[in-house]
Amino acid sequence: MGFETLLGNARLKENLRAGVSRGKLSHSYLISGPEGAGKRTLARLLAAAALCKNENKPCLACSACRKVMADTHPDYITVDDPEKKTVSVELIRQARADMYVRPNEGDKKIYCIPRAQDMRPEAQNALLKVMEEPPAYGVFLLLTDNPEKLLPTIRSRCAQLRLEGLSPEIMESALQKAFPNAEAGEIQGAIRRSGGYLGQAKALLQEGAQTDPKTEGFAGSFAKKDQLLLLQTLAPMEKMHREQLIPLLQQWKEILLQALTYRSGVQAQSALAQSIGSARSAKEILTAIRHLDTAQEYAQGNVSVGAICGYLVWALR
Repeated sequence: MGFETLLGNARLKENLRAGVSRGKLSHSYLISGPEGAGKRTLARLLAAAALCKNENKPCLACSACRKVMADTHPDYITVDDPEKKTVSVELIRQARADMYVRPNEGDKKIYCIPRAQDMRPEAQNALLKVMEEPPAYGVFLLLTDNPEKLLPTIRSRCAQLRLEGLSPEIMESALQKAFPNAEAGEIQGAIRRSGGYLGQAKALLQEGAQTDPKTEGFAGSFAKKDQLLLLQTLAPMEKMHREQLIPLLQQWKEILLQALTYRSGVQAQSALAQSIGSARSAKEILTAIRHLDTAQEYAQGNVSVGAICGYLVWALR
């Protein structure tokens, strides 16, 4: 029953259930799919199946299953440092050494690498050494949005599990439960823009529910062609760090993209997008999107945040 908590992906779940029932679990899995596809959910379910104490694995009711799903099982280890852009060779070497210490509670010791595509080449080679001859109890779960960034030798040693997008019907049901106060148009807009991946749709709806005041200021100034309001929005942003500016610019771009789809006759996902789509032409919106793309390129380079904000004051006037 446990694999049913992963929505959709019927064939993949059927194959996993059959394998688990025969006691056939691989020592390495490569779980791939876009952001929000359910890679972490599937990794936990596989780990629970490997550590479950009951007959129907994963039962999600025994102590081992509950610990795995809560990320508290001592034999389910996440190998990552979210503060770093890459997964270092030192981190992989630590996991490799730890794997040769026998499990604490279960029959398996499972290492999840949630950003496998971010491993440096030397880190991948270090991982390959233990994947070639792992201890009998060792399991690796490699999660990635791009399997091609991994060495062919690593991919060849993994059972590959590719997560698919969900049907609109499954998405709608799940989103209605998660966001009972969301309007039908907002849910449908999130489904269209997410490509069928529930995590992305939830993030879109969450962003809509928690719109940054700076985004409201941008949308209002752009819809009204109010240069003073735009200046009042951008001036305080000169003190922001690049890491804060980049996602904000992306949020502005998303609003403009929604406005563009609204002009094509699709119901707007947010009131901000509708106000822009009603007030500005498609050409004006496309031009603004290009300016935001340029600003993001500047932010990822060496251009100062103050200079980027100055550019936007001029470009979005």
